[in-house]
Amino acid sequence: MRIAILGLSITSSWGNGHATTYRSLVQGLAGRGHEILFLERDTEWYAGNRDTPRPQGARTELYQSVEELFGKYEQQVRHADLVIVGSFVPDGIAVGRWVTKVAEGVTAFYDIDTPVTLEQLGRGECAYVTAELIAAYGLYLSFTGGPTLRRIEQRFGSPMARALYCSVDPRQYRPLTRATRWDLGYLGTYSDDRQPSLEALLLEPARRCAEGRFAVAGPMYPETIPWPANVERTIHLSPREHPEFYSSQRFTLNITRDAMKAAGYSPSVRLFEAGACGVPLISDWWTGLDTIFEPGYEILLASGPEDTLRYLRDFSDAQRRVLGQRARKRIVAEHTPERRAVQLEQHYAEAGARSAKALSI
Repeated sequence: MRIAILGLSITSSWGNGHATTYRSLVQGLAGRGHEILFLERDTEWYAGNRDTPRPQGARTELYQSVEELFGKYEQQVRHADLVIVGSFVPDGIAVGRWVTKVAEGVTAFYDIDTPVTLEQLGRGECAYVTAELIAAYGLYLSFTGGPTLRRIEQRFGSPMARALYCSVDPRQYRPLTRATRWDLGYLGTYSDDRQPSLEALLLEPARRCAEGRFAVAGPMYPETIPWPANVERTIHLSPREHPEFYSSQRFTLNITRDAMKAAGYSPSVRLFEAGACGVPLISDWWTGLDTIFEPGYEILLASGPEDTLRYLRDFSDAQRRVLGQRARKRIVAEHTPERRAVQLEQHYAEAGARSAKALSI
């Protein structure tokens, strides 16, 4: 297939999880012989923080404005077999209206922020998609599965809503033999709604366990946060540094945003990355997590500092290794770039068949 993707960013992973998601998906698609054009708005924020200017698997082009996009790339979008517009694309509504008007192939909206999108739509504040556009796209690809998919179809008129989770390359994200630097680490950009969980599941345990070593990596944390002395801070890690970071921990922590918890069935890319590295996972709970990992067997659940401290104290190295090996086995079986590419092909075929059927009626 010829595939055109218009996404927030594939060149810079600074402060967003979109880039690693797109890189992984492109890798899987290219490996199956598809031709991909990735179109990214050239913004100042990402221009100064491009860790992968030319991702493998796609021809990546930057544009300065929607006028340049419409004038320069109309033919590629028109003749693509599949055109995907991602969430949080600048001027996403204008871009979506243009794509659904000119594209002759299947059009799709890829929502990497589904619960946030639906919350903003409910308030009439979403800047990158409208209810009318959701109905106009032939396919709604969602980072959230479960009952939310039916809601998108029934409330917003999407012809077809399907889950397309993030994925990780198990060759890049793999167990590394490293000296243990931290008992527990967390990787994630700051957000107001995740901070209480970070406080409860890592910072408070750090205060109670003065001899322990902890780490938090990610940008945008306020300077006013009182970090315990035994918590090491790193502002940013490029994706190529993630396996090293995970493999230097006894356990790694996953924290889910409130909107994702409320919707359920919303695994993060960090969850898959750490799992692929074979690091024992401690996570907050949300509905649908048990469809991704088996609690107690492949992942540990924590609701407060006592749970975290119990895992750090009671789990032997042998138990930790087994837990991490089980998580990696699950990731390799179900959440690789190749697996996502196959799922996208299946969704594309289904959407095309639905469209053809509708035209024949």
